[in-house]
Amino acid sequence: MKAEQLPLLNSVSSPAAHPDGTRAVVSVTRPDFDADAYVGQLWSVPFDPAMLPRRITRGFRDTAPAFSPDGRALAFLRATADGKPQLHVVEADGGEPQALTEQKLGVSEFSWAPDSSRIVFSSRVPEEGRYGTVDGVGAGNEDPRMITDKQYRLNGLGYTADKPAQLFAVDVPELGAEPAVVPVGRAAKERGADAFSLLPTPVQLTFGKADHTSPSFSRDGGSVYFVASLHEGHDADIASGIYRVPAAGGEFTAVRPDAAPQSVHEVCESGSGEWLFFTAQDLGDDGLDFVARNTALYAIPVRGGEASMLSDVENQDLSGRLVPFGLDGMLALNPSRGSVQLIKWTADGESKVLLEGPRVASGVSMVGDTVAVSVSDASSNGELGVLEQGGLRLLTDFSSALRAEATILEPREFTANGKDGYPVHGWAVLPEGSGPHPVLLTIHGGPFSQYTVAFFDEAQVYATAGYAVLMCNPRGSAGYGQAHGGAIKEKMGTVDMADVLSFLDGALHAFPTMDKDAIGIMGGSYGGYLTAWIIGHEHRFKAAIVERGFLDPVSFVGSSDIGWFFGGQYTGGSPEEMAAQSPMAVVNSVRTPTLVIHSENDLRCPVEQGQRYFTALKAQGVDTALLLFPGEDHELSRSGAPHHRRQRFEQVLAWWAKHLPSAANPEV
Repeated sequence: MKAEQLPLLNSVSSPAAHPDGTRAVVSVTRPDFDADAYVGQLWSVPFDPAMLPRRITRGFRDTAPAFSPDGRALAFLRATADGKPQLHVVEADGGEPQALTEQKLGVSEFSWAPDSSRIVFSSRVPEEGRYGTVDGVGAGNEDPRMITDKQYRLNGLGYTADKPAQLFAVDVPELGAEPAVVPVGRAAKERGADAFSLLPTPVQLTFGKADHTSPSFSRDGGSVYFVASLHEGHDADIASGIYRVPAAGGEFTAVRPDAAPQSVHEVCESGSGEWLFFTAQDLGDDGLDFVARNTALYAIPVRGGEASMLSDVENQDLSGRLVPFGLDGMLALNPSRGSVQLIKWTADGESKVLLEGPRVASGVSMVGDTVAVSVSDASSNGELGVLEQGGLRLLTDFSSALRAEATILEPREFTANGKDGYPVHGWAVLPEGSGPHPVLLTIHGGPFSQYTVAFFDEAQVYATAGYAVLMCNPRGSAGYGQAHGGAIKEKMGTVDMADVLSFLDGALHAFPTMDKDAIGIMGGSYGGYLTAWIIGHEHRFKAAIVERGFLDPVSFVGSSDIGWFFGGQYTGGSPEEMAAQSPMAVVNSVRTPTLVIHSENDLRCPVEQGQRYFTALKAQGVDTALLLFPGEDHELSRSGAPHHRRQRFEQVLAWWAKHLPSAANPEV
């Protein structure tokens, strides 16, 4: 794959299965250079193998499809090129979509009522005078902000306290009814057309400064569950809880008011309405002990009682939306050793893995006995399939153009033994030809994250350019149990550094086409941290790239959106502990030519981290450069503007051409 082929990367959303069991709808989006944005529409995918998928909407970016429980309507989010996502509905059999909202900052998530008459949605509500709510008052002319809380910004969102996410309920109009018209003339005067709207009026259900997320109706339709941080002292921890509010509006109540501190992610009633399932991480007594805490699945009787943990919290780390399975079961995703499984649980604790193997499940929908699941693997960026007795039957081929036009190289699974005997699992992506190929040791972010077997544009671009790409999941990574992930707590740069270097040495021995004398190292976020830490101790690399790095735990505390707790939990909170694990503390030992990449709007690892690191390298005569991207945040490499993603690839390859040339990427 080459950088200019980014528009071939079709991503597939979680499916929405129609209640009649004949089809599912997914959103298929891709980067577009002409629009310099992500575009996409909804596709209907029949379960009958004799029928072909077809595009059913033609919006600029249509996402998040969900059929009404009665099967008559399809709801989704539509964004224009210059607007925010708004909630739309269309008849399930086709027709012209109708807008239901015109929220100033758009709609982020929604859920149908069981009787299909209403939808609850989440939307950020801007403070009056900010975010364009007053004509002529731009961002630079707004009133100053008085900050009194620790938690006031979030990467990708900016300030949050002045635009909290609130819940609203909106009635769904009769889709076959005659459309309303705006009154004019005498009718306008009589009816006050200035206040007239063609859209239904939503009812706000929640208020206050906290974000209210993950809304879902109870099975009787009388209540809405949601997740929020509404407990006393919420600014001093990262805990959140489950609440419910009457569907018609009113006072909310806490579902588990005396629960120990947890970070709750998703909540959903069972099909029978007897059980409430939720996913959550335990956070210790202080509500901050998040390091390597797996997310577990719980069930609690709706009528009251104690919550029971259903999953194996040591070895399973659940993710994604919860999807009801039968009357008293639930489906969830579980990252595991570079894959993502689909698992079902019942309220009594029984579980069964429905999908596993060398693939990543990303979304699921169930109707009757049919389970539709979105997946990706080494040769596809996203497809939709259904589970059958023989396994997964794919229904789509959205990556056909990618396979036809781009070179896709198969990752080779490999496990190396560390110096202390610890197994380090990962993959090598080798270029075509007999070599010897220069090597790129890449390190993922997180650190409680994982490289997977799924198609990875970065590995493919670098391998196509002639580099043998190494990716591993050292201690500190997710997907291998809590002990594996927690091994670097207050010990960053120890066993994790040893693991990636052991993986490198093991791969050089196992794959003779790799050039052991031509090695580069690169990583982003935590990967930027470990890259900078390693080149402060090791001098075997021809060059390095440190991207959006966590480079100084001390200044991170006051500048990052999560700095007030993140660094202290990973490195320990004392100045001595931070310095002992800080790349800035060993920067004077760096001799490796290093490109520093950062985004100007990065609030997770703020730009000062990269600027100060670059300045220190420059001051001591290291061959270095600083590549800054305007308008981008911490997610540049994954969801940044398409032309910036292409330019990033071009600059990365130019750096390697200068310091680590390959046959396909020669020095100019």
